[in-house]
Amino acid sequence: MKKILLQLMLVFFATSVFAQQTYPVNGSYDIRQGTYALINATIVVNANQTISNGTLLIKGQTIQSAGTGISVPKGYVVIDLKGKFIYPSFVDAFTSYGITEPVRNPGSGQRQSIFVSTKKGAYGWNEAIRPETQVNALFNADPKKADELRKAGFGSVNVISRDGIARGTSAAVTLSDERENNTMLNPQSAANYSFNKGSSQNDYPTSLMGSIALLRQTYYDAQWYGKQKQEYNISLEEFNKQQTIPQIFEADGWQNILRADKIGKEFGKQYVIKSNGDEYQRINEVKSTGASLIIPVNFVKAYDVEDTVEARSISLAQMKGWEMAPANPSILEKAGIKFALTTFGSENLKDFWTNLRTAIDYGLTEKQALLSMTEIPATMIGIADKVGSLEKGKLANFIITSDSLFKKNSNIEENWVQGKRFITFKKEAQGKDTVATALAKKAEPRKAQTLGPVIYPFTSFGTASPLKQESVLLKNATVWTNEKEGILQNADVLLENGKIKAIGKNLSAGNAKVIDATGKHITAGIIDEHSHIAIAGGVNEGAQSSSAEVRITDVVNSEDVNIYRQLAGGVTTSHLLHGSANPVGGQSQLIKLRWGKSPEELKFGGNDGFIKFALGENVKQSNFGTGARFPVTRMGVEQSFVDEFTRAKEYKAALLKKDNNVRRDLELDAIVEILDNKRFITCHSYVQSEINMLIKVADSLGFKINTFTHILEGYKVADKMKAHGINGSTFSDWWAYKMEVAEAIPYNGKIMHNVGITTAFNSDDAEMARRLNQEAGKATLYGEVPEEDALKFVTLNPAKMLHIDNRVGSLKAGKDADVVIWSDNPLSIYAKAEKTFVDGIAYWDIDRDAQIRKDQKSERNRLIQKMQDNKKKGAKTQRPQADAPRIYNCETLEDYSLELNELERTHTHE
Repeated sequence: MKKILLQLMLVFFATSVFAQQTYPVNGSYDIRQGTYALINATIVVNANQTISNGTLLIKGQTIQSAGTGISVPKGYVVIDLKGKFIYPSFVDAFTSYGITEPVRNPGSGQRQSIFVSTKKGAYGWNEAIRPETQVNALFNADPKKADELRKAGFGSVNVISRDGIARGTSAAVTLSDERENNTMLNPQSAANYSFNKGSSQNDYPTSLMGSIALLRQTYYDAQWYGKQKQEYNISLEEFNKQQTIPQIFEADGWQNILRADKIGKEFGKQYVIKSNGDEYQRINEVKSTGASLIIPVNFVKAYDVEDTVEARSISLAQMKGWEMAPANPSILEKAGIKFALTTFGSENLKDFWTNLRTAIDYGLTEKQALLSMTEIPATMIGIADKVGSLEKGKLANFIITSDSLFKKNSNIEENWVQGKRFITFKKEAQGKDTVATALAKKAEPRKAQTLGPVIYPFTSFGTASPLKQESVLLKNATVWTNEKEGILQNADVLLENGKIKAIGKNLSAGNAKVIDATGKHITAGIIDEHSHIAIAGGVNEGAQSSSAEVRITDVVNSEDVNIYRQLAGGVTTSHLLHGSANPVGGQSQLIKLRWGKSPEELKFGGNDGFIKFALGENVKQSNFGTGARFPVTRMGVEQSFVDEFTRAKEYKAALLKKDNNVRRDLELDAIVEILDNKRFITCHSYVQSEINMLIKVADSLGFKINTFTHILEGYKVADKMKAHGINGSTFSDWWAYKMEVAEAIPYNGKIMHNVGITTAFNSDDAEMARRLNQEAGKATLYGEVPEEDALKFVTLNPAKMLHIDNRVGSLKAGKDADVVIWSDNPLSIYAKAEKTFVDGIAYWDIDRDAQIRKDQKSERNRLIQKMQDNKKKGAKTQRPQADAPRIYNCETLEDYSLELNELERTHTHE
């Protein structure tokens, strides 16, 4: 009876604490505060301070003191917790608790043609930019979800609206069961961002690079907005107000961490980044950002590999990701990266604790685990003065456990939130499907976990150790110099410090490694003028007639296996182009195929910038149905160019005026660079009439065309191209795949070459790029182009087009050591690239490849066995799902945000 009365007293006092000052009471008032003394407990004040046999005094919502030898004031309810532990309640810095998840745009498979926001009011033009969203006005406490979180030990959470690219402000709340007015800890805890446009109905953006460009433009628009008075814009007004509070960026994958951080650095922001837990794959690059992270512990379930046929569809990256993900928290800890843990993404909260204990088994220290669930997240969202530790003056948010928290047989018995007691575990409830039951397992000694190595890149054919640059002497080969010396017989090539040191006969090796190349052929590395490999999140941003603001440099994907495959075909440099969905496409990026390096390290560096233009059927999009975006005719395409350059000239003139307050326009910046000969045009083209049109437009508006790419009707306009100094990059023999190429001929390359145009063959195709040497051979086959000149179609000539022939494209002392050893004449279908050097590093070696395949087969078998063993032990599994890399070409159209939404949906229900 005494115990029952005590419980009733606790409930009475706790509820009276939360009487709201501004709300009327229907009945008699009682505003007495609950006063409690929790004695004889082990009190973990924070991760660095523990009090044995301590006392915790609470009055109302607040901690009065925590320590030893504390006398209990008169009138306090005493609770003896001998043998128990008290910890701060946990804080989750990234949740959607208490807010309705946005209804994502499902997509119809066709462009919607919604160009500006349909939202009523003085808001910004794009619905994906919604900083006006304020969670504190949308939040509704969710009793059921709050109960689940409390049972897992959480006392406060950050609530985020996960809708849009600029998402507005989040709010930090407690998990009390009272009115929202009393649970709000920080009504504007952070400004939030992502690369996902969410529920926006606007066409733009459709790609990752478009999302990046839109966010960058928003920052510049906001800077301009703050200096002017003629326009009122709620979205930009709110965006500016939010720049002084913490900034949280949701990024899926370590490459997007780097992309988000790059934006932050551009605008002087240090984001807190919520990731997906794959930082171990590139820990050094992630650390270099200086960002604090919020990481999930929703580790991938093992794949059910009993069916050997299905098992074949799982990539090595998927298998290694399953094995290594639980080690991610410990790897972050060892690297000294500050991070918080989140329940976000967990199918249920039992998984959170199961996975957290697994992470500890994989090396995460208990101290770091506690820090990452208390002080660190509390600091991130601006509530460290209220929660996260058990100190005088802070809220009485704490849990009571039956034993040391991270012991496998320990239970979270109570969770006090703002001084209110919640029972989270009852002995009589054991055996039921609760989080507490999941924790009440038999304690087992922790075993050291054996993991395979991280490989770079984290995909098939990656290597555990970085490939080394070394001095190499290639002896006694047939050397195709592409210089005035022509083809040298029985010659040597010396590579040193990433450069070609010398070419000649009987060169001294010195300390260089000697490779006998007798009977072999040596050429410069192949250069692909038109490629779409190594791009993430879409190759086209085609929702508007001009997307000059988007940049391939923002979305270089270092993990694309096509880099390795093309090295095996002798390719060393690729020009990554935007697609052909609009007249003015995006800015391109030149890369070297440095397999295993980071996205930034792939970039060629020190080269001129280029941009993709396009003509023809893809551009006008007249087959997109009614309401398609302008232009829908070929004459409309012409007008698009006229408008773009006219606007750019006016923009440039305005910038030159004194004391101007011209809004920075990333789209027009790129066009001005063209006018200033700082950026150069590569134009997708087929039909003679349109080629003539663009030449005339260029003449009339004062810009130059660097290269017509594809140009299967180049033979018709070769004289005009020659007169204007325009290069021609074409296909060797692609035709008849659509009406625009009906008049293509196999002699196109030869005719342009004979007229004196710098001519190249390009791929526009991940598969064709692996055999561009054979494509070059077709120039000799069809048009009897001399072999030396034909090889230049894929080496020196594209180097000239890209303004990099001073570094690559031929074999000459002082040039980059981008060199290929061929087993036969490089124009022969029987020739194999035996070694491909980039900067003197053999990124492709046919013998090493054989060993890699053997080693990775063994690694796959090991991982398959490990998954089978885990399944036998009762671990959850999932059916294998192939993770095929994206293959892009000029015409690929997709919506990046829709893909993200689908991936999230399938992951949640896997």
